Amino acid sequence: MIALGASRVEVGQRPDEPHVVLADPEGNEFCVIEPGNHFLADCPRLGAVNCEGSAEVGYFWSEALGWPLVWDQDGETAIRSPDGSGPKITWSPSPPAKIAKNRLHLDIAPPADRDQRAEVERLVSLGATRIDIGQGNVDWVVMADPEGNEFCVLTPR
Repeated sequence: MIALGASRVEVGQRPDEPHVVLADPEGNEFCVIEPGNHFLADCPRLGAVNCEGSAEVGYFWSEALGWPLVWDQDGETAIRSPDGSGPKITWSPSPPAKIAKNRLHLDIAPPADRDQRAEVERLVSLGATRIDIGQGNVDWVVMADPEGNEFCVLTPR
């Protein structure tokens, strides 16, 4: 990865942790995990996408997407597609000193049996809020999860 332009970064990891933290050429951090990691054992090469957030946000997204919670330990949560394929989406508590714009933005589409308005109402009942970021007249709805992370609900196609 270093030969491709990645660089090692220090984010407070301990020397005994079984992963290396790197950053791509634009500064986006990612971890390279040692082979044999139990948590990622049945995942594809991209094992997990990690987001900063509390367990509450993991529970919210589990309900919002209908994906089962596959990890809930020490304040960290993870969900995965119901068929068990693809990477996990994980949430870990934010380090107190790190203040940065969220780099992950989710766009979700309502299930086939639900229109956009009904999906927005369902997400509000789970703890999301509608927000206005100056998006103007668009066909998607901008919302925020319980910790303020933005996402969009698309129009069904």
